[in-house]
Amino acid sequence: MATPALRALRRTFADARISLMMKPYVRDIVAGGNWADEIVFWRGGKSRRDRQRSFLGQVGELRRRKFDLAVLLTNSFRSALLATLIKAERRVGYDRDGRGMLLTDRLVAHRVNGKFVPVSMLRYYGALVDYLGCRPDCAKIELFTEPADEEAVDRLYAQHRINPDRPVIVVNSGAAFGSAKCWPPERFAAVADRLVEEFDAQIVVPCGPKELEIIQAIRHEMRHAAVFLDDPIIPLRHLKALVRRADLLLTNDTGPRHFACAFGKPLVTVFGPTDPAWTETDYALERKLIAPVDCGPCMKRRCATDHRCMTRVTTDAVFAACAELLRSGRQVEEPIGR
Repeated sequence: MATPALRALRRTFADARISLMMKPYVRDIVAGGNWADEIVFWRGGKSRRDRQRSFLGQVGELRRRKFDLAVLLTNSFRSALLATLIKAERRVGYDRDGRGMLLTDRLVAHRVNGKFVPVSMLRYYGALVDYLGCRPDCAKIELFTEPADEEAVDRLYAQHRINPDRPVIVVNSGAAFGSAKCWPPERFAAVADRLVEEFDAQIVVPCGPKELEIIQAIRHEMRHAAVFLDDPIIPLRHLKALVRRADLLLTNDTGPRHFACAFGKPLVTVFGPTDPAWTETDYALERKLIAPVDCGPCMKRRCATDHRCMTRVTTDAVFAACAELLRSGRQVEEPIGR
């Protein structure tokens, strides 16, 4: 969701050398993009001592680079501390998490009665770069695939005999955030079976490293054959290419949801404990399934009660949303990323 802001920074500072700092797993997501000249990884370590040494070593290396500007899209204290220690001349970010004293330019996030007001991260990031004179030209998310990613999906299609002339539906059933975000696997299986029966669909179920139990449950519950990508687990960059070719993505509220938005693909998202306002994209081909409950949105990673926000989203409602998009065959304008 930061890509419109990154695009605006690149356009405004066309002659600057831009370094994009991230955790290693994010590289697959931004692969193919042209928003920066280089990628720098946050260093980690198994022990606290190793992490501290890595952090201090990275500070020394980056300080020698003499950065003029640090734009802090994250709200973490650590990112502001790093920007301060490397002596970036300007350090621009939101005054949150006790880091205001570390910033040279502090933006204030809107609150009511002490609580942050939900606002789409597109607007949140956009306001940050707009402050720097980098006006986002639009709020369109963009992502890219590279030839190697497309070739990997070509091989996947051939291996599993996926016919591109029949509907291909990607079912993304996990969520790194936590189990509270996960719609029950037996319900994903039930919707997938109906899509096979009524649309002659081919179901492809990717798998994250921590989602093996969910995938096994869906495999056990499904009556029809499906392609389960749990052995081996495909990387995120291949998942991007897979979603780009799909006719529909059915997903929990999790990162790959935005792959469909970036590539202009129909999208059905099941929401639970999270407030959709934080990740609103106003995407015309998305259908959101939300069951209002008195305890939500709680924003908790695990549910301590009966998971009612998820269990009250019915298979009939989710199938109807999928069917509407598949039957309409609607398309949006050509996406920026491809």
